[in-house]
Amino acid sequence: MADSKEYWTSDSDQGSVRISEDVIASIAAIAASEVEGVGNLYSGIGTNVAEFLGKKSLAKGVKVVFHGNLVEVEVSLLAQYGFNICEVCEKVQRAVRSSIQSMTGMRTSVVNVNVGGISFETAVTAPAADSVQ
Repeated sequence: MADSKEYWTSDSDQGSVRISEDVIASIAAIAASEVEGVGNLYSGIGTNVAEFLGKKSLAKGVKVVFHGNLVEVEVSLLAQYGFNICEVCEKVQRAVRSSIQSMTGMRTSVVNVNVGGISFETAVTAPAADSVQ
């Protein structure tokens, strides 16, 4: 079975380093999901079917394309209700760019953020003491 994944390769006198697009996508997904105001990452129907069948991907909602020594990242997410969407997206861009740079040494050409909807989280609270009978 052929490996159709892309790899970023760095060669030196001590050998080479190959980093899979899945590694970069996982780094980006974790960085984006840690930003306050991000509800969830999301992707297309194909990934949702794969998750239903038990094949979960940490990099759900992230697409990576290598351009020489630069990497292009696209993150698709749901914003949490009540947060400024533009500010959340800017924080996601900074977090993704910083995480990829610090963990791999790679530079990002762009970090595109797609907001596909709003996440409405409901707070689970314990019943008040005076409402217990």
